[in-house]
Amino acid sequence: MAGLIRGRTAAMTSAEQPTVPLAGDVRMPLLGFGTWQATGEAGYMAVLAALDAGYRHIDTATMYGNEEDVGRAIQESGLRREDVFLTTKLPPDRVGRERETIETSLRALDTEYLDLWLIHWPPSAPGDSIPAWRELLAARNEGLTRTVGVSNYSISQIDELIQSTEETPAVNQIRWSPSLYDRQTHAAHRDRGVVLEGYSPFKTSDLSHPVLVRIAQAHDVSPAQVVLRWHIDHEIVVIPKSVTADRIRANADIFGFSLTAEEMRDIDALGR
Repeated sequence: MAGLIRGRTAAMTSAEQPTVPLAGDVRMPLLGFGTWQATGEAGYMAVLAALDAGYRHIDTATMYGNEEDVGRAIQESGLRREDVFLTTKLPPDRVGRERETIETSLRALDTEYLDLWLIHWPPSAPGDSIPAWRELLAARNEGLTRTVGVSNYSISQIDELIQSTEETPAVNQIRWSPSLYDRQTHAAHRDRGVVLEGYSPFKTSDLSHPVLVRIAQAHDVSPAQVVLRWHIDHEIVVIPKSVTADRIRANADIFGFSLTAEEMRDIDALGR
């Protein structure tokens, strides 16, 4: 299990963040901040609030159109670049223009390197995924990104990349929540050494479900905080998103409690 932090606190230093190891001696915070639909001044303020609340992992994408807003917030947060884990993603329509895309992202984010670069969706054209993956590996080898992975890939699509290149994606970012929990999918990622990262943790969760409400009451937290803690205790990276400062802080305040084995089983069962 991830290292547990005692004592409720919304603001944590990067050293206190529970992390998961990735290839290349990289450590990824298990709690991240998602920025989909957070653009312009609202996006900038949301990322600034997240960093102030203790998040040390920011997730964006070329497709989101907010890399400049994210980069400005990181620059103005007062944090050292090495203390923020930064992810962006290659859109499938940029296959064949990978180098141009990452250079554009680096300029927009005002950084010399990414911590993680993902293929956002599998390319629609058959056979395009492997050349795109090779380009991500080349960017990693050149130091433009510390590590690379994929998003919205099936296990069979991941296996195709591994078999073709003998290089395993560090991460697969997919939609995930208690109601979507699938033990076989979780185990398949773990068996391949691919870190599972979940997005939209609340969109497919019924936060009024009696199981989540009961467990939340037992720990004096909200059902949303239980959902996030469930990810952390499974060592699944989770990236909640919000542009509301109070909710941003609440979503970060999940390290003062942990779930029992029985509670984890009860939440897992929501996916069946």
